[in-house]
Amino acid sequence: MTKPFEYAPAPESRAIVDIAPSYGLFIDGEFVESTGADRNKTVSPATEEVLAEYVQANAEDVDRAVKAARRAFEKWSALPGAERAKYLFRIARIIQERSRELAVLETLDNGKPIKETRDADLPLVAAHFFYYAGWADKLDHAGYGANPRPLGVAGQVIPWNFPLLMLAWKIAPALATGNTVVLKPAETTPLSALFFADICRQAGLPKGVVNIVTGDGRTGTALVQHPGINKVAFTGSTGVGRAIARELAGTDKKLTLELGGKGANIVFDDAPVDQAVEGIVNGIFFNQGQVCCAGSRLLVQESVQEEVLDSLKRRLSTLRLGDPLDKNTDIGAINSAQQLARITALAETGEAEGAERWSAPCELPSSGYWFAPTLFTNVTQAHTVARDEIFGPVLSVLTFRTPDEAVAKANNSQYGLSAGIWTEKGSRILAVASKLRAGVVWANTFNKFDPTSPFGGYKESGFGREGGRHGLEAYLDV
Repeated sequence: MTKPFEYAPAPESRAIVDIAPSYGLFIDGEFVESTGADRNKTVSPATEEVLAEYVQANAEDVDRAVKAARRAFEKWSALPGAERAKYLFRIARIIQERSRELAVLETLDNGKPIKETRDADLPLVAAHFFYYAGWADKLDHAGYGANPRPLGVAGQVIPWNFPLLMLAWKIAPALATGNTVVLKPAETTPLSALFFADICRQAGLPKGVVNIVTGDGRTGTALVQHPGINKVAFTGSTGVGRAIARELAGTDKKLTLELGGKGANIVFDDAPVDQAVEGIVNGIFFNQGQVCCAGSRLLVQESVQEEVLDSLKRRLSTLRLGDPLDKNTDIGAINSAQQLARITALAETGEAEGAERWSAPCELPSSGYWFAPTLFTNVTQAHTVARDEIFGPVLSVLTFRTPDEAVAKANNSQYGLSAGIWTEKGSRILAVASKLRAGVVWANTFNKFDPTSPFGGYKESGFGREGGRHGLEAYLDV
């Protein structure tokens, strides 16, 4: 098939970002060295180039950070809400001012396309700080009683798929409600959190209110287990979430978990096909499918299956895979060699179990971590690719005949984070949505986020809500 026209390369400049060769820990308002000697490297997933070295924080480093947060808590929590709001507003404005720099940094460290970090991640990061700044002096009116109190020190562990956005989801409500924070970014994407530490200094945030400790799971374990932590917030895999829940059982630490998902994207026979196809693509190929709420299961009504799949394959054949810093790129790099190996193994399992695999025709770069957009047909609910979270650009297609069958198949999952419905009938949207056991249900769209809307799941997708008024509760003593 001849393309009507080709896009000339449109690379975003790396010059706007000044990445230091080495980074320390951000504790008590300063960058400091670790008490140990261990260091890790973070690499660009698109090129495998080493971007920087950073500290592998140990238990002693975590203890220093928690103690700094505890010292800062007394004064920070005593500030009037309107004063805390000023800092949050200032952080939000600095993020906007530095958004181009941060978008390039995030793309380099994570591998996702620049148009996603530029047009989705960074605007939402700023919006979350603006939104929770507005709540800081209105907590009496949030529905949690008069004069709700903060918990204390929050230990927060975030994933690598949306490094800066997950930081905003965690830090903004914590600070607005008067808590102080020790945050651990993911081991493969520490840079935007370290740049955020600089933003905290630029905003004049009091020392110790936000502390950043880098490292792998050992650092996260030390943070979760620290007796000085009052609240743990974790976004990541269901397996790690289970381990944290077991660790905190019997303690007085408050816990919220946002874990895995296997979202169902339901297309009825009256759905506008072109619009639905765009929603399917956005649902599973946004951020290379490395999204906990991805629409990784397509449930399409049997009578329109052929039409939808033909249109979907045509659309996937036009997606541009390659340099994430190119503004024309649709599909970027997989975040790490480890994640690529997992995606590859699960796709091979799908083939071995008898599902029919189709991958979009595209040339994969010779260096970096890449996986072509892929879909599986002839999938049953027993197939591994229909049950396990792949966390990659892989779509499993199932069919249904009636709305009740669609609901039954959508709910036949250990997860319950997200779902989508595509139909022209508003009554059908409401009827089906009310039966879906998913924390977020999108109608005739997918992956739309707003800081005013709560987000979270059921079953093995975790518990608690982030975003909106509901997101305040996790950081209040109520």
